Amino acid sequence: MKLLEVKDLTIVFEEGRQRQTVVDHVGFSMDEGEILGVVGESGSGKSMMAHCLMGLYKPHERVAEGSVLFDGQSLLDMPAEARRQVQGNTMSIVFQEPMTSLNPVKKIGPQVEESLYIHRKDVGKQERRELALKALQDVELPNAREVYDSYPHELSGGMRQRVMIASAIVCRPKLLIADEATTALDVTIQAQIIRLLRKLNASTGMSVLFISHNLRVIQEICSRAIVMWQGQIVEEGTVEEIFRRPQEDYTKRLIAAIPTRRKRRGF
Repeated sequence: MKLLEVKDLTIVFEEGRQRQTVVDHVGFSMDEGEILGVVGESGSGKSMMAHCLMGLYKPHERVAEGSVLFDGQSLLDMPAEARRQVQGNTMSIVFQEPMTSLNPVKKIGPQVEESLYIHRKDVGKQERRELALKALQDVELPNAREVYDSYPHELSGGMRQRVMIASAIVCRPKLLIADEATTALDVTIQAQIIRLLRKLNASTGMSVLFISHNLRVIQEICSRAIVMWQGQIVEEGTVEEIFRRPQEDYTKRLIAAIPTRRKRRGF
């Protein structure tokens, strides 16, 4: 069953008399339980598209055309209150840098509980705490109870990113959008986060829209991917097809730019 269907999505940036199309008639779909990759260089429109799905618009940005169906409902036609019930509940997002998303003066526990406080009015204080601890355990944080009572600055970058994932999954969303969620991490921690997302996908059936400029990371986690360039989708297929038989010159250039291991000389 299709969880997400995007058709002819066009997003424009307007300021004064200037108008720029940043996402140009983009269309794709993803199944329930799928991990779909979106890859492209900075400025290709991939993050703008993700923010649109979440209803996160900056000043002067607007959807000029298209439709977005999520779980059978039209996101773009939803009243504001209904859209807020989707945000952070059935659809969540994890951003690149957790320190810009976490409140530095609040402990981790209340921040993980925030979505529960908004979307689960029937859940009491003690149950919210238990659900938050469960989410912290689900993302494989050691000593979840200590993390719960910690401040963001007391955690490593990898731990903070796990906290952000815990916050995103605490309401058990159907779709998690990971917007460059591993970019700011070193290679070892990046691999751990990728394994974690795959595990959560397998254990909960949660779909993942994984956005990255790194084709190698896309290859590690996704079964299928779309390639974006200048606001458009230029190629789509299984990860194996894209790597073995790329059709577009842009995709070929992305693959050619992937670093390869070379023998070090003179050392």
